[in-house]
Amino acid sequence: MSRGIYITANDKVTEQAIALLNSIRLYDPDTPVILIPYDDNYQAIAPLLANFFGVKLYPDLDFIDRLSQKLYEIFGEGFFARPNQFRKQACWFGEFDEFLYIDTDIVVFEKIIENLDYLQKYDFLCCDYQHSGGIKNVFTSKVIEDGVFTEIELQNIFNGGFWASKKNLISEQDLYDTFAECAAHPEYFDFSQKTSDQPIINYMILKRIPHHFNLVRRPQKAPGNWAGSQHFQQKDFTLFDPNINQPLQYLHWAGIKIKPGCPYWDIWKYYRYLGDSHPPDDSLVIEKKQQWQTLIQKVKNKLPI
Repeated sequence: MSRGIYITANDKVTEQAIALLNSIRLYDPDTPVILIPYDDNYQAIAPLLANFFGVKLYPDLDFIDRLSQKLYEIFGEGFFARPNQFRKQACWFGEFDEFLYIDTDIVVFEKIIENLDYLQKYDFLCCDYQHSGGIKNVFTSKVIEDGVFTEIELQNIFNGGFWASKKNLISEQDLYDTFAECAAHPEYFDFSQKTSDQPIINYMILKRIPHHFNLVRRPQKAPGNWAGSQHFQQKDFTLFDPNINQPLQYLHWAGIKIKPGCPYWDIWKYYRYLGDSHPPDDSLVIEKKQQWQTLIQKVKNKLPI
């Protein structure tokens, strides 16, 4: 039984990917990680993550392109602001029997792969309090009015940035069928925040995978993880949730631009420059990021066409 982590990224989010991988490798040097390119601009980030963190590139890039293009076409050109988010659906068909998907705007505070132990009992895992805010950013009230889901079922909605499941539990045809169902009823979904994949993956999991579990509902309870929550307390360079007296498992800057002055900036900066004896001052971080982007462009310009 192989286990591993998938991420999606391109050269634009190199800084975030470094912070995420630094945090993963701090607590877990061995679990394999595979990069699913977010688009064609990955020529700089792929070798960097490979050299420093042992990250492998998803082997069948043609499949990713075909899958994401087909899913995009089902809704019609121009419907989604960020159709490349659909590329993460390649997780279902990769090399890991059990996998964890993680967005790059996350850092972890533990050996995060161990949460897959819950897959002995369940087929799909998430770990967030998205449901506590109601159906906003996922569904509209039409799903209740038309009997698509009950209010009890809607208590299982989740954030699409951190989830785990099993290989081939969803087939390629399942994806196409699900997207077709959703395209036939766009009024069921809240796309107001341009979170293209989150409403649809929620629909798919709620409809097709009955044995799912949100880790925050475990008997011993679980901490929150959204960087927009202001009550977390810092302990060294991890965070603590005083509401349940537990350390956070990870922190997710969903919907928040990571930059000096953002919530829990010191935490992100620590992991981004982990091992660097001279991390830049906050006033220089943006300048360094611009320099890094210039370097990436220079690397691209030297690549053969």
